[in-house]
Amino acid sequence: MTQSAAGPVPAPPAPPVPLSALLSREDLGLRLLAGSPGTDVHWVHTSEMADPYPYLLGGELLMTAGVQLTDPERYVARVAGAGAAALGFGVTPVYDTVPEGLVAACVRHGLPLLEVPPRTPFAAVGRAVWRLMAEARHRELRRVTDAQQALATAAARPDPVPAVLRALASRLAGRAALYAPDGSERAAAGRPVDPAALEALARLVRVLRTGGHPASAADTVDGAHLAAYALGGGRGLALGVASGHREAGDHTIAGVAVVLLSLLTAPHQGADEATRSAALVRLLLGAAPADVAPLLGDAPWTVVHARGEGAPPHGPPPLGTPLVDAREGTVRALLPAGRDIAPHPGWTLGVSAPAAPDGLGAADLQAARALRRAGAAHLPLARHRSGGIGALLDPDEAAAYARALLAPLPEPLTETLRTWLSLHGSWDRTATALGVHRNTVRQRIARCAALLGTDLDDAEVRMELWFALRWL
Repeated sequence: MTQSAAGPVPAPPAPPVPLSALLSREDLGLRLLAGSPGTDVHWVHTSEMADPYPYLLGGELLMTAGVQLTDPERYVARVAGAGAAALGFGVTPVYDTVPEGLVAACVRHGLPLLEVPPRTPFAAVGRAVWRLMAEARHRELRRVTDAQQALATAAARPDPVPAVLRALASRLAGRAALYAPDGSERAAAGRPVDPAALEALARLVRVLRTGGHPASAADTVDGAHLAAYALGGGRGLALGVASGHREAGDHTIAGVAVVLLSLLTAPHQGADEATRSAALVRLLLGAAPADVAPLLGDAPWTVVHARGEGAPPHGPPPLGTPLVDAREGTVRALLPAGRDIAPHPGWTLGVSAPAAPDGLGAADLQAARALRRAGAAHLPLARHRSGGIGALLDPDEAAAYARALLAPLPEPLTETLRTWLSLHGSWDRTATALGVHRNTVRQRIARCAALLGTDLDDAEVRMELWFALRWL
């Protein structure tokens, strides 16, 4: 999370780039004159305004040649106050060297200052940041994929629970433990952890059993990053993880371990259930849905999503199937089509249309939409309705969704986004329609993207926002 003039602004989904990574690029020739090279850069912004504060979102590397630099102290104070990560100053054509007053001001305000040589265009710095972000994102996705495969392989070993814990601890470079309902450790693997961190992790596990029944909890104690996850099945088991650092993909990796441990610690299964669990493991190992479809049988299946204020005394709704995944407050279940699904006290249910095994992904989306519709209409149960896009949401639900989606945008930005989308993303025509400069339109649309935490270059994102604006 970064801080801007308008308050906290979510960081973009791409991993940030350490300033040190830019400094190490010999082709850029950047030189650090003030501040720490460990600062993270989330994006690059160029401005020659005397006061760029209103146009900064926070976390950016601000590039300038000092065209209107008259008061270095005030300029740096405003840039630092807007939450900028660093300042890049280009020498020539305005200045031959970086002004000493600017360096001194950056030192006083703790703002990293980079000298950009004449041979390096500002665009080259921006391009380098985007490339470094793409490389970091690729490494993160590769790490998560490799970890998923390692966990699934461990689950197929003769002693699977300790093997999964060892694989998880190895991938997160920490310690992983399975906690029994009474709070004691049933099994553990990985590096030793400070006793204070172990006690804090045990407290997190107890949090999972307090009112509200959260699916996960996290904390940081003496530099140790702690997380606890409730296993599915309503048996009171939990996974606890402690590591010396936290990366973006750690939660996803731990989530795979939660699914596998929930299956592995389930009560003894019959032949049908074991076969279906084998199908799930094969999917985790990368098998195509068509390859595991024979294990699930020829009959169609139904996906059910359920959400409750708190788990009823006997756990999730009795749907009569062991194929249940309970995470992040929502229970998802897979059961043979044709089985009677009735409302359950304290729960809201969304039910998909029957689907073949290779259509379960679409059925999962149907159940999610049905659950949202049931919640908006205060119904105990809603089923998927066919009939095209117009039948997927009723007007009241659509309007509620649109208000929630667009809530981060103040009215001027909402109107700018509406006009820009209606004119197919044309900067010039939008500027003419609104009576502002085209650069103002670009700044506003960039702010919309940051506040919404989305990519407005994505056609699907634009379509969803356009429908949301129409629903309003």
